[in-house]
Amino acid sequence: MTFGGLEKFTLIDYPGKIACVVYTIGCNFRCPYCHNPELVDETVETHITEKEFFDFLAGRTKMLDGVVITGGEPTMHDGLLAVMQKIKDLGYLVKLDTNGTNPVMLHQAVEGGLVDYVAMDIKSPLRKYSATVARPVDVEAIRSSIDFLLLSSVEYEFRTTVIKGMHTPDDIEEIGKEIKGAQKYFLQKFIPTKILNPQFIKKTTYSDKEFEGFRKKLQPYVNYCAIR
Repeated sequence: MTFGGLEKFTLIDYPGKIACVVYTIGCNFRCPYCHNPELVDETVETHITEKEFFDFLAGRTKMLDGVVITGGEPTMHDGLLAVMQKIKDLGYLVKLDTNGTNPVMLHQAVEGGLVDYVAMDIKSPLRKYSATVARPVDVEAIRSSIDFLLLSSVEYEFRTTVIKGMHTPDDIEEIGKEIKGAQKYFLQKFIPTKILNPQFIKKTTYSDKEFEGFRKKLQPYVNYCAIR
């Protein structure tokens, strides 16, 4: 695999751990608000070889707890499981960020002990997925990934980037119902910076008070809900 970027140190991307972040290239969604557009459309200029990445990891085993694999969409890549195994062989914890479109690979990673934490994006209620991500979506695959994580012993979180005009208050509650029983669900405030669709730079998110209302409304459905 070739990677599109490497963040050598982070305290925020892997909860409770000191980690690095490696970025895969390519995505099967075209979320207009995506903040990694160069990875999605594969115009990223940085290219890191697998050897360069593992040479870096080999020298950081006493400094880092884990590795975050994000994208793009990591599960698009056939070589992902082999990369995860090599990371585990070095003694690192692995966190996987995914959109949930490849439940088979997700299952293999979890059941194979290759991942310690999964963060799955929930883009919208299932009925609105294709419109939200601007691509045809197999919502049954999304549903399968959700159901698998709900029943899995792996640590996980669901998360939604919330945009006013794209996500209604009813949408947020509908998502809560669709992930009912979840360990953790995070509502993320949309920050209009570098994004895939420049027109979305004018979009806003909800107020702190409105987010708190969403959080309270979600309490019957998820074990823990917080705002990021």
